Amino acid sequence: LGTTTNKVTLCQAGCVEVDSETEAVVGQSFKIRCISCKKRSETDAEAFTEWFFKEEGTNEMVKILRYDVYDKLVIYDPRFEDLVEWNGTKIIADLQDVSIFILNVTFEHKGEYMCSVNRTLHYANDFSYNIMVNKTIHLDVVEKANRDMASIVSEIMMYVLIVVLTIWLVAEMIYCYKKIAAATEAAAQENASEYLAITSESKENCTGVQVAE
Repeated sequence: LGTTTNKVTLCQAGCVEVDSETEAVVGQSFKIRCISCKKRSETDAEAFTEWFFKEEGTNEMVKILRYDVYDKLVIYDPRFEDLVEWNGTKIIADLQDVSIFILNVTFEHKGEYMCSVNRTLHYANDFSYNIMVNKTIHLDVVEKANRDMASIVSEIMMYVLIVVLTIWLVAEMIYCYKKIAAATEAAAQENASEYLAITSESKENCTGVQVAE
């Protein structure tokens, strides 16, 4: 009997590069999103990322952390010590989502962030090719969250829909009331006509009886 060996590989879902949100609120958590998709999914690769930060009002871009699947998260800047969690690709060596999570935002976190993804592609015959991708995110820190345009438009549309439905319901009720009233009036007129017809017929019968006598 032959032995069958099943080869199991880790697969990543389809990668889509989505821009990060850029406004954080003091005292709250915030995800800084950075995604760098590999263009050829069939090519083996591995990657690591380094994040840099330039605080508002300064000119120096400082390395704050590094992450790879082997050494995990390493923090270099004390301003982010115990405040940053890894929120990107895990287990797989080819990092595509290299997002981070700031647990307690302060005004010191306002500024310019750069995520640098260093990816090595492995081809046949031990040939490797290195690619570096840098993405910049400007983070603004506010004391109170500002409502975005989408939520405002959604709320306006909700109120408009409520008003339209209310008007439609009132119009439908008026229409039904008029229809019922018209039907009731028609039935009353029909009953009155029948009553008058019966009364007239009774009078004629009575007159005929008197003449015969």
